[in-house]
Amino acid sequence: MQDITNQILMLFLHWGVSPEIFRIGGFALRYYSLGFMLAFAASYMILLYVFRRERQSREMLNRLLVYIIMGTLIGARLGHCLFYDWAYYREHIWEMILPFTFSGGQFTFTGYQGLASHGAAIGIVMASVLFSYRFRVPLMWLLDHLALVVPLAGAFIRTGNFFNSEIIGTPSTLPWAVVFTRVDDIPRHPAQLYEALAYLLIFGWLWFLYRMRPEPGKLFGWLLTTVFSARFLIEFVKENQVAFENGRLLDMGQLLSIPLIVLGIYFLIFYKKRYG
Repeated sequence: MQDITNQILMLFLHWGVSPEIFRIGGFALRYYSLGFMLAFAASYMILLYVFRRERQSREMLNRLLVYIIMGTLIGARLGHCLFYDWAYYREHIWEMILPFTFSGGQFTFTGYQGLASHGAAIGIVMASVLFSYRFRVPLMWLLDHLALVVPLAGAFIRTGNFFNSEIIGTPSTLPWAVVFTRVDDIPRHPAQLYEALAYLLIFGWLWFLYRMRPEPGKLFGWLLTTVFSARFLIEFVKENQVAFENGRLLDMGQLLSIPLIVLGIYFLIFYKKRYG
Protein backbone atom coordinates (compact mmCIF):
# COMPACT_ATOMS: atom_id res chain seq x y z
CA MET A 1 0.00 0.00 0.00
CA GLN A 2 2.85 2.35 0.88
CA ASP A 3 4.50 1.61 -2.49
CA ILE A 4 1.30 2.53 -4.31
CA THR A 5 1.05 5.78 -2.35
CA ASN A 6 4.65 6.64 -3.17
CA GLN A 7 4.06 5.93 -6.87
CA ILE A 8 1.02 8.21 -6.88
CA LEU A 9 2.97 10.99 -5.18
CA MET A 10 5.67 10.75 -7.84
CA LEU A 11 3.09 11.81 -10.44
CA PHE A 12 2.90 15.31 -8.98
CA LEU A 13 5.40 18.14 -9.26
CA HIS A 14 7.66 18.14 -6.21
CA TRP A 15 8.74 21.67 -5.31
CA GLY A 16 11.38 22.33 -2.69
CA VAL A 17 13.45 25.27 -3.94
CA SER A 18 15.24 27.16 -1.17
CA PRO A 19 13.57 30.54 -0.53
CA GLU A 20 17.00 32.17 -0.43
CA ILE A 21 18.72 32.98 -3.71
CA PHE A 22 21.95 33.71 -1.86
CA ARG A 23 23.13 34.67 1.62
CA ILE A 24 26.02 36.88 2.71
CA GLY A 25 26.41 36.87 6.49
CA GLY A 26 23.16 38.03 8.04
CA PHE A 27 21.74 39.25 4.69
CA ALA A 28 19.78 36.93 2.41
CA LEU A 29 18.07 37.75 -0.87
CA ARG A 30 14.80 35.80 -1.06
CA TYR A 31 12.63 35.11 -4.08
CA TYR A 32 9.81 37.03 -2.41
CA SER A 33 12.00 40.13 -2.18
CA LEU A 34 13.07 39.65 -5.79
CA GLY A 35 9.38 39.47 -6.75
CA PHE A 36 8.81 42.85 -5.10
CA MET A 37 11.77 44.41 -6.90
CA LEU A 38 10.62 43.08 -10.27
CA ALA A 39 7.09 44.30 -9.52
CA PHE A 40 8.26 47.86 -8.93
CA ALA A 41 10.64 47.79 -11.92
CA ALA A 42 7.98 46.49 -14.34
CA SER A 43 5.40 48.93 -12.99
CA TYR A 44 7.78 51.84 -13.45
CA MET A 45 8.56 50.92 -17.06
CA ILE A 46 4.88 50.56 -17.97
CA LEU A 47 3.90 53.81 -16.28
CA LEU A 48 6.81 55.55 -17.98
CA TYR A 49 5.31 54.53 -21.32
CA VAL A 50 1.85 55.71 -20.20
CA PHE A 51 3.17 59.02 -18.90
CA ARG A 52 5.03 59.71 -22.15
CA ARG A 53 1.93 58.78 -24.14
CA GLU A 54 -0.10 61.28 -22.12
CA ARG A 55 2.63 63.94 -22.14
CA GLN A 56 3.27 63.77 -18.41
CA SER A 57 6.74 64.42 -17.01
CA ARG A 58 9.14 61.71 -15.96
CA GLU A 59 9.97 63.84 -12.93
CA MET A 60 6.40 63.45 -11.68
CA LEU A 61 6.57 59.68 -12.17
CA ASN A 62 9.85 59.48 -10.24
CA ARG A 63 8.27 61.36 -7.33
CA LEU A 64 5.18 59.18 -7.51
CA LEU A 65 7.30 56.02 -7.41
CA VAL A 66 8.80 57.03 -4.07
CA TYR A 67 5.36 57.63 -2.58
CA ILE A 68 3.96 54.34 -3.91
CA ILE A 69 6.92 52.23 -2.77
CA MET A 70 6.66 53.68 0.73
CA GLY A 71 2.88 53.36 0.80
CA THR A 72 3.01 49.76 -0.44
CA LEU A 73 5.65 48.57 2.02
CA ILE A 74 4.29 50.42 5.05
CA GLY A 75 0.70 49.45 4.29
CA ALA A 76 1.52 45.82 3.55
CA ARG A 77 3.64 45.49 6.68
CA LEU A 78 1.14 47.13 9.02
CA GLY A 79 -1.67 45.19 7.37
CA HIS A 80 0.01 41.88 8.19
CA CYS A 81 0.89 42.88 11.73
CA LEU A 82 -2.54 44.30 12.59
CA PHE A 83 -4.83 41.96 10.64
CA TYR A 84 -3.02 38.63 10.92
CA ASP A 85 -0.55 38.57 13.81
CA TRP A 86 -1.39 41.31 16.31
CA ALA A 87 -1.08 38.87 19.22
CA TYR A 88 2.66 38.61 18.49
CA TYR A 89 3.47 42.14 17.35
CA ARG A 90 1.79 43.89 20.25
CA GLU A 91 4.66 42.40 22.30
CA HIS A 92 7.28 43.15 19.61
CA ILE A 93 6.30 46.59 18.36
CA TRP A 94 9.70 47.47 16.88
CA GLU A 95 9.66 44.38 14.67
CA MET A 96 6.66 45.87 12.86
CA ILE A 97 8.88 48.53 11.29
CA LEU A 98 12.44 47.14 11.48
CA PRO A 99 13.56 44.52 8.90
CA PHE A 100 15.81 42.68 11.36
CA THR A 101 15.87 41.01 14.74
CA PHE A 102 18.51 41.27 17.46
CA SER A 103 18.26 38.62 20.14
CA GLY A 104 20.80 36.71 22.17
CA GLY A 105 23.55 38.94 20.81
CA GLN A 106 22.78 37.79 17.25
CA PHE A 107 21.84 40.29 14.53
CA THR A 108 19.72 38.81 11.74
CA PHE A 109 18.39 40.63 8.70
CA THR A 110 14.94 39.15 8.13
CA GLY A 111 13.42 41.62 5.68
CA TYR A 112 9.70 42.18 5.83
CA GLN A 113 8.56 38.57 5.65
CA GLY A 114 5.02 39.37 6.76
CA LEU A 115 3.22 41.52 4.18
CA ALA A 116 -0.51 41.70 3.45
CA SER A 117 -1.96 42.65 0.08
CA HIS A 118 -5.00 44.32 1.62
CA GLY A 119 -2.73 46.54 3.68
CA ALA A 120 -0.75 47.31 0.53
CA ALA A 121 -3.96 48.38 -1.23
CA ILE A 122 -4.80 50.76 1.61
CA GLY A 123 -1.23 52.05 1.66
CA ILE A 124 -1.24 52.75 -2.09
CA VAL A 125 -4.50 54.71 -1.83
CA MET A 126 -3.21 56.73 1.13
CA ALA A 127 0.07 57.45 -0.68
CA SER A 128 -1.94 58.56 -3.74
CA VAL A 129 -4.03 60.90 -1.60
CA LEU A 130 -0.88 62.48 -0.16
CA PHE A 131 0.74 62.78 -3.59
CA SER A 132 -2.42 64.28 -5.08
CA TYR A 133 -2.59 66.91 -2.33
CA ARG A 134 1.13 67.69 -2.39
CA PHE A 135 1.53 68.06 -6.18
CA ARG A 136 -2.02 69.06 -7.17
CA VAL A 137 -2.57 65.99 -9.36
CA PRO A 138 -6.19 64.73 -9.72
CA LEU A 139 -6.58 61.79 -7.35
CA MET A 140 -8.87 59.78 -9.65
CA TRP A 141 -6.37 60.17 -12.50
CA LEU A 142 -3.66 58.76 -10.26
CA LEU A 143 -5.73 55.80 -9.05
CA ASP A 144 -6.86 54.90 -12.56
CA HIS A 145 -3.29 54.87 -13.87
CA LEU A 146 -1.88 52.96 -10.90
CA ALA A 147 -4.65 50.40 -11.46
CA LEU A 148 -2.95 49.47 -14.74
CA VAL A 149 0.13 48.05 -13.04
CA VAL A 150 -1.10 46.74 -9.68
CA PRO A 151 -2.25 43.34 -11.06
CA LEU A 152 1.08 42.77 -12.82
CA ALA A 153 2.92 43.60 -9.61
CA GLY A 154 0.68 41.14 -7.76
CA ALA A 155 1.55 38.41 -10.27
CA PHE A 156 5.29 38.87 -9.61
CA ILE A 157 4.76 38.79 -5.85
CA ARG A 158 2.59 35.66 -5.88
CA THR A 159 5.20 33.93 -8.05
CA GLY A 160 7.72 34.80 -5.34
CA ASN A 161 5.37 33.20 -2.80
CA PHE A 162 5.38 30.03 -4.94
CA PHE A 163 9.18 29.91 -4.97
CA ASN A 164 9.16 30.36 -1.20
CA SER A 165 6.60 27.54 -0.72
CA GLU A 166 4.33 29.88 1.23
CA ILE A 167 0.61 30.69 1.06
CA ILE A 168 0.10 27.08 0.00
CA GLY A 169 -3.16 25.56 -1.18
CA THR A 170 -5.36 22.87 0.31
CA PRO A 171 -4.80 19.17 -0.53
CA SER A 172 -5.72 18.22 -4.10
CA THR A 173 -5.55 15.24 -6.45
CA LEU A 174 -5.73 17.35 -9.61
CA PRO A 175 -3.02 16.60 -12.21
CA TRP A 176 -1.37 20.00 -11.65
CA ALA A 177 -1.22 19.64 -7.86
CA VAL A 178 2.16 20.41 -6.31
CA VAL A 179 3.95 18.74 -3.41
CA PHE A 180 5.70 21.50 -1.45
CA THR A 181 8.41 19.30 0.02
CA ARG A 182 9.63 22.00 2.39
CA VAL A 183 6.17 21.89 4.02
CA ASP A 184 4.96 18.27 3.79
CA ASP A 185 4.42 15.41 1.33
CA ILE A 186 0.81 16.25 0.43
CA PRO A 187 -0.18 17.27 -3.13
CA ARG A 188 -1.80 20.70 -2.95
CA HIS A 189 -3.42 23.35 -5.10
CA PRO A 190 -0.70 25.77 -6.34
CA ALA A 191 -2.87 28.64 -5.07
CA GLN A 192 -0.06 31.15 -5.56
CA LEU A 193 0.01 30.39 -9.28
CA TYR A 194 -3.78 30.57 -9.49
CA GLU A 195 -3.57 34.12 -8.17
CA ALA A 196 -0.62 35.03 -10.39
CA LEU A 197 -2.50 33.82 -13.48
CA ALA A 198 -5.69 35.63 -12.44
CA TYR A 199 -3.76 38.87 -11.96
CA LEU A 200 -2.10 38.55 -15.36
CA LEU A 201 -5.52 38.16 -16.98
CA ILE A 202 -6.81 41.19 -15.06
CA PHE A 203 -3.75 43.16 -16.16
CA GLY A 204 -4.59 42.36 -19.79
CA TRP A 205 -8.24 43.34 -19.29
CA LEU A 206 -7.37 46.69 -17.68
CA TRP A 207 -4.87 47.47 -20.40
CA PHE A 208 -7.55 46.77 -23.03
CA LEU A 209 -9.95 49.09 -21.20
CA TYR A 210 -7.32 51.80 -20.94
CA ARG A 211 -6.91 51.79 -24.72
CA MET A 212 -10.68 52.37 -24.96
CA ARG A 213 -10.37 55.59 -22.89
CA PRO A 214 -12.86 54.77 -20.11
CA GLU A 215 -14.53 57.32 -17.84
CA PRO A 216 -12.64 58.41 -14.69
CA GLY A 217 -12.90 55.87 -11.90
CA LYS A 218 -13.66 52.89 -14.13
CA LEU A 219 -10.15 51.43 -14.22
CA PHE A 220 -9.86 51.76 -10.46
CA GLY A 221 -13.30 50.22 -10.04
CA TRP A 222 -12.47 47.27 -12.28
CA LEU A 223 -9.20 46.78 -10.40
CA LEU A 224 -10.87 46.52 -7.01
CA THR A 225 -13.74 44.38 -8.23
CA THR A 226 -11.73 41.85 -10.22
CA VAL A 227 -8.59 41.54 -8.08
CA PHE A 228 -10.41 41.10 -4.79
CA SER A 229 -13.12 38.88 -6.29
CA ALA A 230 -10.33 36.61 -7.53
CA ARG A 231 -8.69 36.77 -4.12
CA PHE A 232 -12.01 35.96 -2.40
CA LEU A 233 -12.62 32.88 -4.56
CA ILE A 234 -9.06 31.52 -4.49
CA GLU A 235 -9.03 31.73 -0.69
CA PHE A 236 -11.35 28.68 -0.71
CA VAL A 237 -8.44 26.52 -1.93
CA LYS A 238 -5.82 28.05 0.39
CA GLU A 239 -4.71 26.82 3.75
CA ASN A 240 -5.45 29.25 6.57
CA GLN A 241 -2.49 31.50 7.23
CA VAL A 242 -3.12 31.95 10.95
CA ALA A 243 -4.67 29.74 13.60
CA PHE A 244 -7.58 32.01 14.50
CA GLU A 245 -9.03 31.47 11.00
CA ASN A 246 -9.59 27.76 11.63
CA GLY A 247 -13.24 26.80 11.81
CA ARG A 248 -14.49 30.06 10.30
CA LEU A 249 -16.72 30.21 7.24
CA LEU A 250 -14.62 33.03 5.76
CA ASP A 251 -10.96 33.72 6.46
CA MET A 252 -9.41 37.12 7.09
CA GLY A 253 -8.43 37.59 3.45
CA GLN A 254 -12.03 37.09 2.35
CA LEU A 255 -13.46 39.37 5.02
CA LEU A 256 -11.05 42.13 4.03
CA SER A 257 -11.85 41.62 0.33
CA ILE A 258 -15.60 42.18 0.67
CA PRO A 259 -15.53 45.96 1.38
CA LEU A 260 -12.99 46.48 -1.42
CA ILE A 261 -15.22 44.62 -3.87
CA VAL A 262 -18.17 46.78 -2.79
CA LEU A 263 -16.04 49.92 -3.25
CA GLY A 264 -15.07 48.74 -6.71
CA ILE A 265 -18.73 48.24 -7.65
CA TYR A 266 -19.43 51.79 -6.45
CA PHE A 267 -16.81 53.20 -8.82
CA LEU A 268 -18.10 51.08 -11.71
CA ILE A 269 -21.78 51.95 -11.30
CA PHE A 270 -22.26 55.09 -9.23
CA TYR A 271 -19.13 57.24 -9.59
CA LYS A 272 -19.81 59.93 -12.17
CA LYS A 273 -17.57 62.81 -11.15
CA ARG A 274 -15.35 64.30 -13.87
CA TYR A 275 -11.94 65.76 -13.25
CA GLY A 276 -10.37 68.67 -15.04
